[in-house]
Amino acid sequence: MKKLIYIGIMAGSLLLNSSCSDWLDLLPKNEQVTDAYWKSKEDVEAVIASGYYYMRSSCQSLLKWGELRGASICTLTGDKDGMKLQNFQLDGTESICKWENIYQVINMANVVIAHAPGVHEIDDTYTEGAMNAHLSEAYFMRALMYFYLVRNFKEVPLVTTPYEDDSTPFSIAKSSEEEILKQVKADVQTALDSGGAKEFYDNDNWNASKGRVTKWALYALMSEVSLWTEDYDTCIKYADLLINATASRRPAFITIPENWYTIFNPGNSNESIFEVNWDGNTYNQTGGPSAMYTTGTNPNYQYSTKMSEDLENDYMEVITGKDAVRSWYGASIIYNDGENPVYCIWKYKMGDTDPTNLEAMRLKDDANWIIYRMADIMLMKAEALIWKGKENWQEAVDIMNQIRTRANLPEKTLVLDEEDESSMMENYLLPERNIELAAEGKRWYDMIRYAKSKNYAHKSAFITLVQQYNMTANASWIRSVLQNEYAWYLPIHADEIENNNLLVQNPYYGITGNN
Repeated sequence: MKKLIYIGIMAGSLLLNSSCSDWLDLLPKNEQVTDAYWKSKEDVEAVIASGYYYMRSSCQSLLKWGELRGASICTLTGDKDGMKLQNFQLDGTESICKWENIYQVINMANVVIAHAPGVHEIDDTYTEGAMNAHLSEAYFMRALMYFYLVRNFKEVPLVTTPYEDDSTPFSIAKSSEEEILKQVKADVQTALDSGGAKEFYDNDNWNASKGRVTKWALYALMSEVSLWTEDYDTCIKYADLLINATASRRPAFITIPENWYTIFNPGNSNESIFEVNWDGNTYNQTGGPSAMYTTGTNPNYQYSTKMSEDLENDYMEVITGKDAVRSWYGASIIYNDGENPVYCIWKYKMGDTDPTNLEAMRLKDDANWIIYRMADIMLMKAEALIWKGKENWQEAVDIMNQIRTRANLPEKTLVLDEEDESSMMENYLLPERNIELAAEGKRWYDMIRYAKSKNYAHKSAFITLVQQYNMTANASWIRSVLQNEYAWYLPIHADEIENNNLLVQNPYYGITGNN
């Protein structure tokens, strides 16, 4: 935590121009921010830009946190920490447990929230609307990062003031999951209530309206947080604000099957709500999902055997005479190594959306990471409807069928008398999310929601799902470990416990700073 007293900003010439590409390309320098720094709106913009920079830096960790334990994606080579993560064998010394980049985003947000109002008072060109727009971005960043932290560590230090000099306390105890989620919702609500969040950006260079925070992104985050907290009516309310929106620049679900590919290449599609952007051509930016998900006969990450079977079944279901969309050459591509086919992750590598050139690979590893898109929101609403009761199940299936139709798949027919809550989740909702959102960093959180909903009524079924998909850990070990609900979360890195004498290790891992 002590490292967070240093704020990353660009000194001197803060912005080359006002385009979004410059915002997202600023490389932070290790300098402290003092009160003397905050003189103009450009100063605020530079720190906002650093927040996006650190979000890019966090991408691979967040993808691994969201995928490997769910085991639809696995590592068989090249990532020792990832292997320990998917096998539930972490002890807190692994770099994959580090949260430094996450807290750097939070600190950027805290700095903006603390200082933007003061800049508004002294810079006549910094309007209240511009200030509120910046604050909305900052509140979203802070809320999203804490939402990732609470889903992965359960309890973490809740810091809402900036680290700006060595006098700032850095030994901070953990706050409860409930306190953190309350703060997350409050941040989103504050951003929305200000009216400052934009629907789109006038200067849309580099697709700012998808690569920066908008009110649509705030709706998406509130919907997902409400689903996590089992506030299903609120989840549906905010999902509907997206689904039923009529604004001309709103995100909208892509209905044409062939256009599904454009979600990932070139990206920033109409379906997108918020995605973290890379640009390999102009800025030589790498490190995103297409750099992480390599292809070939020995990739760093690949689909597990069970997930490969799911993708094959999805392919086999495609309506006769129509093309597969999200299975082969969509989510996946097969590399053959003798008799051992390898199912590689393809959606971030595809280089051409022409169905006649499906094997073309993108020239730069600069695919964006989509944090929210409309299909995700629709499936959140469908999940909330399932949990609300049987009278809502047909509507939930109707939503899923819209997504299946886009994938050239036949609609699913619901026979209410033959289904219960478990079958609706395991046979309808979870498989649909697993295929449609494959490798997008969602799977583990989907499974945890299922496990803990209705007072952990589906815990055993959740453990069975993990066993079915995991290729590398013994099934009896998985069941034994996951009986302890704290094992669903990560250990706090040992360095953090050493440097923060108020920080206590998560219970399953059994170590405190005093040991």
